[in-house]
Amino acid sequence: MAEKTEAVEKKGALQFLREVRAELNKVSWPTKKELVSYTGVVGLTVVIVCALIWVCDTAFAKLFRVILG
Repeated sequence: MAEKTEAVEKKGALQFLREVRAELNKVSWPTKKELVSYTGVVGLTVVIVCALIWVCDTAFAKLFRVILG
């Protein structure tokens, strides 16, 4: 009985890997130009969000210093 279970698991794993490969072939991968563009957008967004957090942190720190004396 254990042999049958092992064979089914092995067949299932191989089938799964075949299906994964088939799905990856269906993926529309970005071109190098698109990838560079998307990376630039993400980088710029990170810089903007970091600057916004820094400004808010600085403003709240000054506010708390004024409130707490």
